[in-house]
Amino acid sequence: MKEEGQKAPGRNEDLILIARAVRTRGLKGEIVADLLTDFPDRFDRTPVLFALSPDGEQKTVKLEDHWFQKGRIVLKIAGYDSIEAASALVGCEFAVPEAERVTLDDDQYYDWELEGCRVETVAGQQVGAVKSVMRTGGVDLLVVENQEKQSSLIPMVSSILIEIDKQKKTILIDPLPGLLDL
Repeated sequence: MKEEGQKAPGRNEDLILIARAVRTRGLKGEIVADLLTDFPDRFDRTPVLFALSPDGEQKTVKLEDHWFQKGRIVLKIAGYDSIEAASALVGCEFAVPEAERVTLDDDQYYDWELEGCRVETVAGQQVGAVKSVMRTGGVDLLVVENQEKQSSLIPMVSSILIEIDKQKKTILIDPLPGLLDL
């Protein structure tokens, strides 16, 4: 499974978040941002970004330059040439259109593609819908919520996840005995 940020919730659902501005840097208006993508090289071919402010404003900005520093990315946005100007972007999330997402292999998925998928067992039992993907540092888990708002954690291993159909938004599982009772 890969991460290409997430959908821009409550805003434009056709945008994918790829970075979040955390502070200014230097005197020329650079911005230090947290990466929200597993594909940092995408900035090499992404000249235009959408800046989504915390108050809901959305604007198109041109990426003038970028480089990586201590696990983060430093962005230079055209027209933001001072600390004061760049400070207006702190807290903004940077996004690209969903159509520009990095294409994955057939057996790979973005977290946001799995969210909302209906989950059922090979025996036909309805388990619920995927609420989120929990990254554990080991085996990732699907957090599946049923109609009573109770959650089940489904390990994302091939012996349990039998089929994922992104188009139909369905996931077929073959759970180990007792897994859904936890």
